[in-house]
Amino acid sequence: MIRIITRTRLTAMQQDANGARERAREIQGAADRAYAGHLRTVYDLTADAEAAERAADAERADAEIARELLARTEAQLADARATVAKQAARIDALSGDLDAIAGAVVLLHYGQLHSLHRTARAAEIHAQSLGAAEGGWGPPSERPASEVAWRIQLLSSFAVPEAGETG
Repeated sequence: MIRIITRTRLTAMQQDANGARERAREIQGAADRAYAGHLRTVYDLTADAEAAERAADAERADAEIARELLARTEAQLADARATVAKQAARIDALSGDLDAIAGAVVLLHYGQLHSLHRTARAAEIHAQSLGAAEGGWGPPSERPASEVAWRIQLLSSFAVPEAGETG
């Protein structure tokens, strides 16, 4: 089939073709701009993701350091608690020793230290086992200790006063 095209029709068709080409260029420009925007967005998102991954790696490293510090601190705390428990036991033992010594007495034989005892009764029994008279114990006499065969005195009476104290 042959078609006859008039000049006006040809002009109209050329104008339509030119319009279509112009429209295609506009659409292609919009598509190029959209593609460029998409590439910028992809580039920005990729850069953000890489920065976030680097920050996460740094945070993980910081967290590992914090874990190590916490583990060391917990170990030191456990050591300190063990030391405190040992010191508390030692203080209790020393307090018991101090309580025992606070009431301790010395047995003197002619003024010379013979033995140390927890109680006056224990000192009397020991002196009697060495030949001292039973029941012959009374308050310390005015006589010097060097003139008395056996004498019991509180250990605290031998304490040396600290500087500034009287007694």
